[in-house]
Amino acid sequence: MPTVGEQQWQGWEEGNQTLPYASAFSHEQEEASPGYYSVFLERYGVKAELTATERVALHRYTFPESKDAGFILDLDYCIQFLNQRNRTLELEQVNDSTLRGYKYTSGWAWKQDVYFEAVFSKPFTCSLVKMDIDTKDGRKMPHVCKALLKFHTQKDEQVLVKVALSSVDAEGAHRNLEEITGWDFDGTRERARQVWNRYLSKIDIETMDEKQKRIFYTALYHTAVSPVLFTDADGRYRSIDRSIRQAEAGRPMYTVFSLWDTYRAVHPLLTIIEPEQNSLYIQTLLRQYQEGGILPMWELAGNYTGTMIGYHAVPVIVDAYMKGDRSFDAQLALKACMRSAEYDTIAPIATTGYLMHNALMPRSKFYKNERGYVPCDVEMESVAKGLEYAYDDWCISVLAEALGDTATQRIYAERAQYYRNYYDASTGYMRGKDLAGQWRTPFNPNASNHRADDYCEGNAWQWTWSVQHDVLGLAELMGGREAMLARLDTLFTTDAKLEGEQVSADISGLIGQYAHGNEPSHHIIYMYNTLGQPWKAQELIDNVLHTQYQDMPDGLSGNEDCGQMSAWYIMNAMGFYQPCPGRPEYSIGRPLFDAVTINLPKGKNFCIKTINNSSQNKYIQSATLNGTPLESPFFSHEDLMNGGTLEIIMTDKPTDWGSGFGIKEYR
Repeated sequence: MPTVGEQQWQGWEEGNQTLPYASAFSHEQEEASPGYYSVFLERYGVKAELTATERVALHRYTFPESKDAGFILDLDYCIQFLNQRNRTLELEQVNDSTLRGYKYTSGWAWKQDVYFEAVFSKPFTCSLVKMDIDTKDGRKMPHVCKALLKFHTQKDEQVLVKVALSSVDAEGAHRNLEEITGWDFDGTRERARQVWNRYLSKIDIETMDEKQKRIFYTALYHTAVSPVLFTDADGRYRSIDRSIRQAEAGRPMYTVFSLWDTYRAVHPLLTIIEPEQNSLYIQTLLRQYQEGGILPMWELAGNYTGTMIGYHAVPVIVDAYMKGDRSFDAQLALKACMRSAEYDTIAPIATTGYLMHNALMPRSKFYKNERGYVPCDVEMESVAKGLEYAYDDWCISVLAEALGDTATQRIYAERAQYYRNYYDASTGYMRGKDLAGQWRTPFNPNASNHRADDYCEGNAWQWTWSVQHDVLGLAELMGGREAMLARLDTLFTTDAKLEGEQVSADISGLIGQYAHGNEPSHHIIYMYNTLGQPWKAQELIDNVLHTQYQDMPDGLSGNEDCGQMSAWYIMNAMGFYQPCPGRPEYSIGRPLFDAVTINLPKGKNFCIKTINNSSQNKYIQSATLNGTPLESPFFSHEDLMNGGTLEIIMTDKPTDWGSGFGIKEYR
């Protein structure tokens, strides 16, 4: 924090997010664009600007004239004090323009190491403030760790700071600083802009609606915020087993894998616009499997967090392979996928005992494989876990079949059908079943008790549809196609009320009981295409695109979740979606723009042209793919990656286009 005048850092109370040295600011004096941020700090009269390279942040501060200017570097601050605890804080002055330090915390990531080195363009005097506190068990824990820097400034004098991070060691942070050799802020900003623009230019859109253009490219920006680079400039990284390792040449390691969210649309999008980058992410996941013993669930900073349910590194890997990615060892991938699906607490896993037995290797895997369902009196979120296991096991069967492993394919194809064991025909919902085989009572499909009932961030209304790999099988359970269509209609028109003392805040963006603000609902609309009523999908997609995405700070109906909410928008705004990663097929929805050009690798492009496009014309009258009439609302990944043109003619009334292709063909 740049300061002018007396530096106030004392008097802060834990849990208060407004620190003693905080400054007011106005959004009118704030600017943000890809690779750049600036804000005017009213308390100090200082303009702060930020840009970056891959591993180094470059700051620029414009000061007023002062004999009492400086900075406060606050190492003890954590965003989430209730969940994140400082274990070690180290801070030292290297010389009159350099600081370096180390922060080791535990929390969601149980061991998080951050080394840094900061070099200033202006010499300073420095006072280090350090205080420890005694814990109840007699240990000392770091409490305060700050550097108070001071210098004189002329009017409008600019002071720059380079800050490099490393998860490895201080030497790694020092070497990473070499990415910026001088103090060219504007040049660094321009290079960052160019890097971002190369990504954003993967898709070109034509529209007269500037608001929709802002929403689209903001969403595309969000899809590239994570995962993030985790190797130092010399190729070293902190492994998931906590050792320091060397990455293979050309294969850097990454972190921040919110796979429960991102397998649905972020990674499928990347297989189209950035397949080589997606391959690097998969190679990271497989290396983490080799080094830690199991594929990660929500990996963070080289840690297994075990957060969320299922084992969704599997569909990311399988989807890429089924789309032609041969950059990784497929036999190793199959072994890794099977490891995630089996219950085995003997094999070593580099993590805590809690994570092994409660998250990475929960008993639900044992019961899923041995009984065919997860008993609700043994595991929380039993229905959600079981449904996601069935889908992930289907993905494993697909990969095994592609590799010619018939025995494995049969085992996992059978397990993929275990979703049937949760369906209660008497109520028409997926429902918790106990060890004795009895349905849990009482039962209320509108009820939610966040992360402590039979569902995960949802209720029976939303989770009953989590069978994206076998839509027609679900229709059979529900009594046939017409019965399932009637139930699907009810989902979107029923009362949106939620009941319970601890209703999950993640159930948001409600249309009836369809919850677009959370990921389990994201494939549901496209079931209409499979069941032969695509005009209903077109109408609903139009509704979601226009009502649940805005160009405002709160412009999403739920958590961004590392790009998933925005990736759904990107694909659907272009006019299609992949409801079932692992099946390399796209389902056509309602294209939002007059024209979209996807700039594919190897110089090819795929164009979606929308004729008679308007807010009233939300229904598809006809479509052609490369000049050939398209009778079904589906096309393949191969069609897309070969390049070509999908032309869609719109109209203002529902039509029967795409409804007569024969639903048996889909399965």
